[in-house]
Amino acid sequence: MKIELGQKKVPPIGLGTWHMGDDLGKRQQEIKALQAGIEAGAQVIDTAEMYGDGRSERLVGEAIAPYDRNQLYLISKFYPWHADKENLQYSLEQSLSRLQTDYLDLYLLHWPGKVPLEETVGELERLKQAGWIRQWGVSNFDTSDMRALYGIPKGKDCLTNQVLYNLASRGIEYDLLPWMREHRLPLIAYSPIAQGDTLGGGLLDNPLLQEIAAAHEATIFQILLAWVIRDGKTIAIPQSGKAQHVLDNLQAMEIQLTPMECQLLNNAFPKPVGKQPLDIL
Repeated sequence: MKIELGQKKVPPIGLGTWHMGDDLGKRQQEIKALQAGIEAGAQVIDTAEMYGDGRSERLVGEAIAPYDRNQLYLISKFYPWHADKENLQYSLEQSLSRLQTDYLDLYLLHWPGKVPLEETVGELERLKQAGWIRQWGVSNFDTSDMRALYGIPKGKDCLTNQVLYNLASRGIEYDLLPWMREHRLPLIAYSPIAQGDTLGGGLLDNPLLQEIAAAHEATIFQILLAWVIRDGKTIAIPQSGKAQHVLDNLQAMEIQLTPMECQLLNNAFPKPVGKQPLDIL
């Protein structure tokens, strides 16, 4: 199963890099983790200028250096205060330099800001025409933000919206995800296996998840990932700095949850019945 992202089709599980590059003592381990993922077939690598103030991009640049750049799908994100005519090109140039590449497959506005969307989209379109980025999109945009984006010239050229989505955080299913499906926008899900108290205190100890994992001879992490990508229109970008964890994550693509298992999970972790604030990390 592959997902269409612009002009490419990519596997539905990629490699997230938030917090990677922060600890110099883990640098080589993290590079090996990314390279293990690439060698196992992962194509999407997601990073941002915000992550470690550029350290994540530098780490990704070193990790991908031995590989065919055209076989990878590289995403980075820029700060909202870099989204104007004076700063966006410079911000992109710095990211490209750290990543040691001459183009991005996808460039995302990290979250809504104060710069008019018309100005940001105009600059993104110019950078796309110049060949520095293949496509552009947004991150952490709620339904009202997406409607505003679609209401400006070239706003409909947005390729995707990257938001938090996992079994324990289904708020987008009330209105944002249906809106994206209506407009044929693929979802990129960050934190797809949840984290912190939700994971350690709830999901890992959940008897239903334990039962489903056992039935598939899988881990709960793999079941959570399989659930996120179940519709064939979502890309999950779990983060791990350990090679074996990365390989385990990618194996979740082989898990097909049954309709009964999906229904049981819906019952245990119900969809929202009203508008929810957009979860953001």
